[in-house]
Amino acid sequence: MTYSIVARDPATGELGVAVQSHWFSVGPLVPWAMPGIGAVATQANVEVAHGPHGLALLSEGLDAPSVVERLLRDDSGAAGRQLGIVDASGGAAAHTGSSCMPEAGHVIGDGVCCQANIMASASVWPAMLDAYESADGPLVSRLLAALDAAEREGGDIRGRQSAAVLIVPGSGEAWETKISLRVEDHPEPLVELRRLVALRDAYELAGEADALVNESRHDEAAALYVQASEQAPDNHELLFWSGLGAAQSGDLETGVDRVRRAIAMQPGWAVLLPRLPADVAPSAAVVAKRLADGPET
Repeated sequence: MTYSIVARDPATGELGVAVQSHWFSVGPLVPWAMPGIGAVATQANVEVAHGPHGLALLSEGLDAPSVVERLLRDDSGAAGRQLGIVDASGGAAAHTGSSCMPEAGHVIGDGVCCQANIMASASVWPAMLDAYESADGPLVSRLLAALDAAEREGGDIRGRQSAAVLIVPGSGEAWETKISLRVEDHPEPLVELRRLVALRDAYELAGEADALVNESRHDEAAALYVQASEQAPDNHELLFWSGLGAAQSGDLETGVDRVRRAIAMQPGWAVLLPRLPADVAPSAAVVAKRLADGPET
């Protein structure tokens, strides 16, 4: 009841899974990935255990085709399952059981596989692969392009409800992720997932700015806070910090205006502003004073 894509980025080694379904909260069920090990999508008459068990087998050195074979060998429900697996070397393998409800099938490319069941047409999974392979940009952009292509071909015959994207680095600790986002229940889950990806990117910049603040590199941090807010202009937290950033960079009037607008959206920022120590937000005191003094006449 799902379509998904599993892929490895040959440039970065990142491994990822993206999925959409007319099923509540598909994120905890289908996508599984581990840095430097591989990625798995388990769906249709889903056996969730194939996700973690597949990663465990990959970590033992088995390649993607061998893992698919091993997982299904003793699975009495294999005829109703779908699997897509990519290993850390870019090997890909997939399975669509004979009992999966049509339209159902999969396609395998170089370091990528797409699988789908209960689709409006058999053109869904080939269109996903074509979109992925022709898209530019980071792995997340290409994965989302594949999901959008599935919708253009009709997608899940029952409609849409939830979506998720999981991307892990090419190496690192087992718990590390680059992106892990879920839309549990939404009339347009892919639209919402893209919004969350964009917001995540903005907060990634804000996180880098926070790290610079800890190193007392306030001018560099200020520029990143401003960039973060520009990527998510309706977010009052990023607007507040970008205001302090603008003031830190010498544009006090812009900074005060942004902080004022953030306070209008969430009054709690007016309480926090005078509490901020100078080593965290050097411009906070002057912004607070200008707000207290009122607009210039």
